[in-house]
Amino acid sequence: MLALSTPAPAFSLPNVQSGEMLSLTDLEPSKALLVMFICKHCPFVKHIERELASLGRDYQAQPLAIVAISSNSVQTHPQDGPEQLKVQADEQGFNFPYLFDSDQAVAKAYSAACTPDFFLFAGDASPAWPLAYRGQLDDSRPGNDKPVTGRDLRRAIDALLAGQPVPQEQQPSIGCNIKWTPGNEPDYFG
Repeated sequence: MLALSTPAPAFSLPNVQSGEMLSLTDLEPSKALLVMFICKHCPFVKHIERELASLGRDYQAQPLAIVAISSNSVQTHPQDGPEQLKVQADEQGFNFPYLFDSDQAVAKAYSAACTPDFFLFAGDASPAWPLAYRGQLDDSRPGNDKPVTGRDLRRAIDALLAGQPVPQEQQPSIGCNIKWTPGNEPDYFG
């Protein structure tokens, strides 16, 4: 897992909604940065994608930059290609950039393991963006009958925006493994 206080790894990726490149340095100065690794096909993401859209709307006027990234291999999972991600973003009403990591370098830089995987960084326009939270959205999972609330992630976001410490008890995300291109698997899995 990416250690807390680790600076946000840089990225420059195409936005599937606009076709334009977006870099970490292009984001508005904010108190916090949320990087979400998601995709279109994963049942864990499908279970929470309405809440992800709600997060974007609920924090739109707050000093929080939000970016979604899909790093799944289109070689093994063509349904997670840029065109399908754009359809997902349009259908769900995502108001945040949705980026495509074709060579999976950004997923590796973040030590992303699954979809969904959430990384919340502290900010105030600091170029370092130290990692403050790496954990689950909430404890709802497909089939466990718990409501999708975003409780854990929202608690961490609200703490950062209020200038308070993020809760130290952080439950890791659970979902589908990132679909690595054969031969491109990261070495952090051992």
